[in-house]
Amino acid sequence: MAKPSGNGKHLMAKPSLMNAKSSSRPLAAVILAAGKGTRMKSDLHKVLHPIAGRPMIEHLMASVAALQPARQVVVVGSGREQLEAALGDRAGIAVQEPQEGTAHAVLMAEPALRDFEGDVLVLYGDVPFVSSETMRAMIDRLHADDAPAVVVLGFEPADALQYGRVITTADRIEKMVEFKDASEAERACRLCNSGLMAARGVDLFALLARVGNDNAQGEYYLPDVVNIVLADGRSCAVVVAADEHEVAGINSRAELADAEGRWQQRRRAQAMADGASLIAPETVWFSWDTAIGRDVTIEPNVFFGPGVSVADKVTIRAFCHLEGASLSSGVEVGPYARLRPGAVLGEKVKIGNFVEVKKAVFGKGAKANHLSYIGDAEVGAGANIGAGTITCNYDGYFKHKTTIGERAFIGSNSALIAPVRIGADAIVAAGSAVSRDVADGELRLVRAEQLVKPGWADQFHDAMKKRKAETSKS
Repeated sequence: MAKPSGNGKHLMAKPSLMNAKSSSRPLAAVILAAGKGTRMKSDLHKVLHPIAGRPMIEHLMASVAALQPARQVVVVGSGREQLEAALGDRAGIAVQEPQEGTAHAVLMAEPALRDFEGDVLVLYGDVPFVSSETMRAMIDRLHADDAPAVVVLGFEPADALQYGRVITTADRIEKMVEFKDASEAERACRLCNSGLMAARGVDLFALLARVGNDNAQGEYYLPDVVNIVLADGRSCAVVVAADEHEVAGINSRAELADAEGRWQQRRRAQAMADGASLIAPETVWFSWDTAIGRDVTIEPNVFFGPGVSVADKVTIRAFCHLEGASLSSGVEVGPYARLRPGAVLGEKVKIGNFVEVKKAVFGKGAKANHLSYIGDAEVGAGANIGAGTITCNYDGYFKHKTTIGERAFIGSNSALIAPVRIGADAIVAAGSAVSRDVADGELRLVRAEQLVKPGWADQFHDAMKKRKAETSKS
């Protein structure tokens, strides 16, 4: 009994090599998500816990989407309402109640696929990183010349632990055996069962109906399908995942953190391979959709939330937090800056330390260098926002817009009380609270008149010192 050598990459079909038989057949994905997820200790459904800002089931469905499935069915138990709200009409929902094993779970999808004549991929919502290439390879193997009835996704972990083993000759399965039932020779095999499989729809549900529950748990197990096929004298095959982490399940907060760490490590490496400089890569955290250009420099301790696009030649200094923001070429941000959703920075804009920007558009070369909040605003090209400036955008009930014209100069510690417009080339003097529009080229100074009383401070200090001395004697 031989097993596949190496890491199984020789069995993996490239997308461009997907055979004509498999590419012409419709595909359905059945995603199992009926587990209670008790180890997560959370009111949130397990498969909705995010990795890189995206629910883990969405990572999986994005890979499935590359195969253009005709149908998708998610099998749920508890938490059905959460999944229905999250997925909308992108997938059908089948309910498994009670939960009686993985074969029983897949069988719950039969009504949704009763008239389906294509291929079926069985996936797990808490195994989110199975690649599109691996899925294609499974479907391709299903339609190879020897036409196996079932294709199983195997993997070769560094430590096989107590995983069920897949005993093969080349890539043909001879036997699938649980660890506790395996012989010493079988336990020496490092090829393990991930639980994922592909089959033709016309075969799958007929096979599932034959699975029994004569086991210690009294449950119906999906791998038993393979043994039923083999007993019928038909063949099954295995495709081996290129990386054991591709089939890693997530069942606890610790495993979620491990998955996040692996994802971030790959994304950092990709960013650097694409031409960005990360000064301390391990301290930079990306979102699933972060777009980074070339010749970008990212200093330590930068966090990207969803929806950030960074063009070429941008510098993001240390300790910045960005989400829902667009940065054009040559922008400089930070250190200690926060860009919130709707922040759009034009070419060569500079956002400095302790500046927060929300739903605001900055024109080319505009600057807000220090200690400011700019929200619900439009800032013209070349405008300068002085330290401590605030756009007062919220009246307790509604948000209002501030418009600052090109080349306007806003003095330090100014409050711009929206709705308000500051004209092009206008100057707002430091310390002003502006509540009315400022015309182009105008100076607006809103301060109380300074009152000068020579010697008053000296008299005050003398009186207070005398009073304090008298108090200490009594």
